Amino acid sequence: MESIEEVIKLNRVVSEWKANNNTIALVPTMGSLHSGHIYLIKEAKKLASKTVVSIFVNPIQFGKGEDYQSYPSSIELDKKKLEKEEVDIVFAPDLKQLYPMGTDTDTRITVPQISEILCGQHRPGHFSGVATVVAKLLLTCKPGFALFGKKDYQQYLVIKRMVSDLLIPTSIIGLPTQREKDGLALSSRNKYLSEVERKIAPKIYLSLQKASEIICAGVSNFNNAKKALIVELEAYGMKVEYFELRRAADLALPTDDEKSFVILIAVWLGKARLIDNIIIEL
Repeated sequence: MESIEEVIKLNRVVSEWKANNNTIALVPTMGSLHSGHIYLIKEAKKLASKTVVSIFVNPIQFGKGEDYQSYPSSIELDKKKLEKEEVDIVFAPDLKQLYPMGTDTDTRITVPQISEILCGQHRPGHFSGVATVVAKLLLTCKPGFALFGKKDYQQYLVIKRMVSDLLIPTSIIGLPTQREKDGLALSSRNKYLSEVERKIAPKIYLSLQKASEIICAGVSNFNNAKKALIVELEAYGMKVEYFELRRAADLALPTDDEKSFVILIAVWLGKARLIDNIIIEL
């Protein structure tokens, strides 16, 4: 495995790969790798002859007062995990490599409408930061495939829309959320949970499962059930930011004849903001 920090060097290696008819899969990460990331990497290796994993904590997707400075970081441990998975390149740039003119006046990419709801409503500018850094990574790495987990379903749709609108020739692959045995979605931010909070956290997925069963019995039942489920979560000490039923294709409010849904939730548990979702096909 080769570790690269410079954009110019990655460009050169990628050009050599492509000249030799290699295909490339990219797995973008912010590090603190867990088994969910490893799952993406294993799937990436099935898709392409060369695999690149990026590690970069992107400052412009964090809002004021969020956890940019304290976001879990373990670069040397991450590299050992990537070596074990026989990744071809780990791309770990510093801030100046991806933002040579700084982050205050840099060009930003904004994906309208879908970026402004749900997490976008509670984290203004977040998805502009995500779209911008992902575009930079795609243009630098030029992969045929880029893989993302669907735990952050809204992010997945934002990136798919951005790539389509900007005519970037990369296939965006969304893969199922990976979970602990008790149902908690894998996340680097799970490290923020205390021992007590960790035992409570699986209630988030349990509430999604309950909501899914209710919707399968009749979509119109969701709103009444939602109120009771939020009360239940709050009784465990969680603060629910949103708990919403949306159309799976674009996160619009579902119509009466809709058959494909996603329920999305965001909660605060202690100092951890946790998101999850469940997809429903009727």
